[in-house]
Amino acid sequence: MTYHDLWRQLTAVYTGGEAQAVARLVLERRFGISLADALCGREADDGALLPLLNRLLGDEPVQYVLGEAEFGGRWFLVAPGVLIPRPETYELCQLVLRQCEAMDIGRGVSILDIGTGSGCIACTLAARLPQARVTAWDVSAEALAIARRNAGRTRVDVAFQQVDILDRSIFNFQCPMFNVIVSNPPYICEHERRQMERRVIDHEPAVALFVPDDDPLLFYRAIGRYALQALMPGGRLLFEINASQGPGTVALLSGMGFDGVQLFADQFGNDRFILAFKP
Repeated sequence: MTYHDLWRQLTAVYTGGEAQAVARLVLERRFGISLADALCGREADDGALLPLLNRLLGDEPVQYVLGEAEFGGRWFLVAPGVLIPRPETYELCQLVLRQCEAMDIGRGVSILDIGTGSGCIACTLAARLPQARVTAWDVSAEALAIARRNAGRTRVDVAFQQVDILDRSIFNFQCPMFNVIVSNPPYICEHERRQMERRVIDHEPAVALFVPDDDPLLFYRAIGRYALQALMPGGRLLFEINASQGPGTVALLSGMGFDGVQLFADQFGNDRFILAFKP
């Protein structure tokens, strides 16, 4: 099957530009066919390609079909048990890195990633900060298994632990103190489901996406509470947030006692990140 055959069939579920991008990605990552090769008519083996095409036509995300997703120039293993990494989350990593530089800790920074999923945040930070001590938590054993494989693939040392941030018993943990706590927790309200693509809500893990309509800041409150105990004085707490909850999240953290709470926009101009300081 040629590139043109593939992307035209994919227009059944994608727009034209999206179909072409997905076709290029599949041919390059799975068959080693570059765009130049594809345009010259090089074909992929139908026997290997048709099962992938059928999954794509069933509206399964291409990242799950391929079993990997690009994040900040690295390729991470993904499966339906973890969210597909988004570009905005890489922006969060960059914000964390800038804060680590500002802290100027000669002996290395200690970082906790809460709700690590695929491990993309933790592994990216560990790769960029080789002297850092990076710990990553998730409630899902399936997600942690994938994250550990990604740490091996990225060749970094991350301490993964199965922890439920909503479980109050975490306050009894004898954990080391951290300079930075970072999280991209569930933040999409249940009523927002109807505005989302079926490709997302039918395939990505709901536990990592949704929060109750009557408590949209559930995870921010829980993580903030823990951060007040686990961050060193002057430590940073950084979040990715729901664009509609910016002022509310700032007010929540300020009311909890954090200093210098700041709201940042993402590359698309949406309120997306929060930075707060432990007093």
